[in-house]
Amino acid sequence: MKSFGSSNEFVSGKEIEWEQVGEGVHRQIMGYDDKLMLVNVKFDKGGIGVMHQHYHSQVTYVVSGKFEVTIGEEKKVLTTGDSFYIPPNVMHGAICLESGFLIDTFSPIREDFME
Repeated sequence: MKSFGSSNEFVSGKEIEWEQVGEGVHRQIMGYDDKLMLVNVKFDKGGIGVMHQHYHSQVTYVVSGKFEVTIGEEKKVLTTGDSFYIPPNVMHGAICLESGFLIDTFSPIREDFME
């Protein structure tokens, strides 16, 4: 695995640009080293996190909004204060029902986000 070093110890969200990663979906990479990554994800109503899978473990916290989240064969509607865990190599995705904000954590780092 290629090493990406690490982010600064202190990161100001005001200094990190939002990257558009889909229609109505933007992200900020907030902190990382080779083993761990934290990412802010902002969704407009109707924004779609398309179904995909990756070898990383993922835990996501719903800061605000309402999301229909699919993990494997199961779907649930999640709102502010909820969270979900995605095991490695499991198909998953989300549809934003009310504009909102997620915090994604990944282990190890999502190398594809760094390219």
